[in-house]
Amino acid sequence: MRIHSFLIFFVTFLTAYGVGNYYIYVRLLHAIPRESWFRYLYTVIFLVFSASYIAGRFLERAAICKASDALIWIGSFWLAFFLYLLLGFLCTDIVFLMSKITGILFDNLRAHALLARQVVALFLIGVSLCIVGIGYWVARNPKITNLELTIPHKKGFSQTMQVVLVSDIHLGVIISNSRLEKLVSIVNSLNPDVVLFAGDIVDEDIEPVIEKNLGKLLRSIKSRFGIYAVTGNHEYIGGVENAVKYLQEHGIVFLRDRSILINNLFYVVGREDKTAPKFGGKHRKPIEELLKDTMPEYPAIVLDHQPNYVNKDIPQQVVAIFSGHTHNGQLWPINYIVEKIYEVPYGYRKINHVHVYVSRGYGTWGPPVRTVNWPEIVKITLQFVPYSTHVSLKSD
Repeated sequence: MRIHSFLIFFVTFLTAYGVGNYYIYVRLLHAIPRESWFRYLYTVIFLVFSASYIAGRFLERAAICKASDALIWIGSFWLAFFLYLLLGFLCTDIVFLMSKITGILFDNLRAHALLARQVVALFLIGVSLCIVGIGYWVARNPKITNLELTIPHKKGFSQTMQVVLVSDIHLGVIISNSRLEKLVSIVNSLNPDVVLFAGDIVDEDIEPVIEKNLGKLLRSIKSRFGIYAVTGNHEYIGGVENAVKYLQEHGIVFLRDRSILINNLFYVVGREDKTAPKFGGKHRKPIEELLKDTMPEYPAIVLDHQPNYVNKDIPQQVVAIFSGHTHNGQLWPINYIVEKIYEVPYGYRKINHVHVYVSRGYGTWGPPVRTVNWPEIVKITLQFVPYSTHVSLKSD
């Protein structure tokens, strides 16, 4: 099942990626004079850039080395550059088509076709470089989002707990030592009682994480009542058992379809990622079954990587659900697609009695670039009270 799912995804991605790259290649080639020797150099450069991400990932599987790291870095930036060049050329082709239909400026464009193509190509390359550069800077500067939730407690307890929620770190070649050091520093500065990782701690293969000894940094996270995590789809893509084993050896407790009582106050219920069956894992248990061994008078917070849980039948014991996965699209205009797929693509929403929060994530997948949102670490203040519920949301 795992191989079958991977092949379908890989063939689909490779086809779309290949067609898009060929389209960009031809458009840029038309901006180079036919007699110019640069055409040959351009073809070589384009092939290297467009193939580097896939080549780097395959080389990484065989042997982690400087060459695989370099290819992944080049290819990751190219993915973002590719997106904005593709959108740019599509827009200019539409403008050219409208000019042809209406006759507005069409004769002038046709008379100076090479110059027009060169101006368009240079303009789109410049704009795309600026977008990618700014997006890279944004991706490296996480924000702290403050969320305050008032939770009614059937036992009548009145107490405050500080929870730090982090999702989608994607540790590996791109998100490595310096980015993890920043995360650890920010988390520790928030003095958390509990730290929750909502999946996709690793990017794909665990080997780059081991090779860079990132587990040592994870061990330096300070939390009064522990660090808890659930699996994400990327743990499964890279090999879930090896990833979980390594992370648990470095201080992170995985809740794989099980719950744990925190400070005799509330439960954290961790759900296995929904992609588990596709990669040979078991079907995850329903929330109701996970709550059977808990005391019903204690509220439960569910940690579920993908926000596909929204329905009208969430048990009353569940007071909050925290997720990640979406990155809120990460790159414009992908955020609009994400908004169509998920009822809660990002941020806070109250659904019936349940507080729902979907984090936009700390790291990046693919391009090390964010063009629609900042990465975040979420500081959640849980105020347990005997009576009513009140929610306020503030963002720094």
